[in-house]
Amino acid sequence: MTTPLTGLRVVDASTLFAGPMAAMHLGDMGAEVIKVEHPTRPDPARGHGPSKDGQNLWWKTLGRNKRTVAIDLHTEGGRDAFLRLARTADVVIENFRPGTLERWGLGYETLSAQNPGLVLARVTGFGQIGPYRSRPGFGTLAEAMSGFAASTGEPDGAPTLPPFGLADGIASLATAYAIMVALHSRAASGEGQVVDVAIIEPILAMLGPQITRWDQLQTAQPRTGNRSANNSPRNAYRTADGSWVAVSASALSIAERVVTLVGRPDLADEPWFATGSSRAEHADEIDEAVGAWIAEHSRDEVIAAFEEAQAAVAPVYEPADIVADPQFNALGTIHRIHDEDLGDIAMQGPLFRLSREDSTIAFTGRAHGADTDDVLTELGFGHDDITRLRAEGSVA
Repeated sequence: MTTPLTGLRVVDASTLFAGPMAAMHLGDMGAEVIKVEHPTRPDPARGHGPSKDGQNLWWKTLGRNKRTVAIDLHTEGGRDAFLRLARTADVVIENFRPGTLERWGLGYETLSAQNPGLVLARVTGFGQIGPYRSRPGFGTLAEAMSGFAASTGEPDGAPTLPPFGLADGIASLATAYAIMVALHSRAASGEGQVVDVAIIEPILAMLGPQITRWDQLQTAQPRTGNRSANNSPRNAYRTADGSWVAVSASALSIAERVVTLVGRPDLADEPWFATGSSRAEHADEIDEAVGAWIAEHSRDEVIAAFEEAQAAVAPVYEPADIVADPQFNALGTIHRIHDEDLGDIAMQGPLFRLSREDSTIAFTGRAHGADTDDVLTELGFGHDDITRLRAEGSVA
C-alpha cells in the first residue's frame, strides 16, 4: 500500500511538543520530514521524561520518521543551508518567537520568494499578533488561560493542570489540520501561505460552550472532580478488587440501564431523572447507588455486567493494561519498531487507519544531526563545503 502523503516534504524547525508533534503526524502519513536542530542546543524534548541507557524514550516517539540535521540559522552558512532546504520543501514548521525568522533573514517573504508554494506553519504560545505575541509560551500557560485548569479538579480544591502536554497535543492536531487546509488551497491557487497557530486557542475550542455560557448566563463551569455538570452517573468508581472503572451515562437510555443494573430502577421514575443536567443535580444519590454496587464486585464482574446490560463502562487502565487489551490489539494501536539503540521498542502508532492507503513508522527518533551530511549533499553541498560549514559551526 502507498502512503497518503508520499512526496510531501516537511521541514520541522520547531522544538518541544506542538510543532514537532504536528510534524510527527504528517510523517506517520508518509511525508518526508527533516528535523532541523541547533548544532549545540538540540530540541529540549530530547531531555524530557525518562531515559534508558542514555537514550531519551520520549524522543524515540516524537522524533520518529524524521531525518535529523543540525544547522545554526544564526550564521551565514546556516542561513544559506536552510534557504536551500526550504526551497525544496512543501511545508516549514517553526515555533520561534514572532520576528525571529525575520531577524535572521528567513521570514516568509524571503522563503516564499524562492518557493512561492511554501506553507509556513508558525506555532507559538500566543500567536503572531497581539500584546502577548513576544511572551514565551508553553502548553501549561494555555491550559491555565483557556479555562481548562479552572474547571478541572475537586470542587474544594485548587485548579488542576494535566500531567502531560495536553494543550500542545491539541495544538499539534490543529497545526496538522491547518497545514492540510493550506495545502488544499495551494492545489487550486498554486500559492502557499502562513499558518498562525496560537497554542492558547485550540484547547479553548475543545472546552465546549464555556464562552457562550458566559456570554448568555454570566456563569462558568464549576470544578466537579470526576463528576460532570451535564449528566449523571459520570464518575470513577472503585471495585471490590481495588481497581477502578469509569462510568458515563450522557444518554437517558444508558442512565436507565445503569440504575436498573445496580438495583435502583426507582431512580429512573423520578421526574428529575429525565435530563442530564437535572440528574447531575442529584449526583450524590446516584453515585451512592452506583458506587455501592460496584464496590461489591470485581473489575471483571463489573465490566461483564455492564456489557450485558449495554451500559457504558471502561476500566481505568495503566500502561500494562493498554498493551494487553484486545481492542487496542485489534486496532493495531501499539506498534513495535526496531530502534538502533534499544532494539525493538513499543509506542502508540498513527491516529487512524485508511482503507486504501497505509500509515507508517519507518524508524524511531534518530540521533542529533544523524543525517546532516546526507541532506546537505542532496542540496548540492560538496564535501569541502560541508567540512567548511562544520568548521565554522554552521552545521554539526
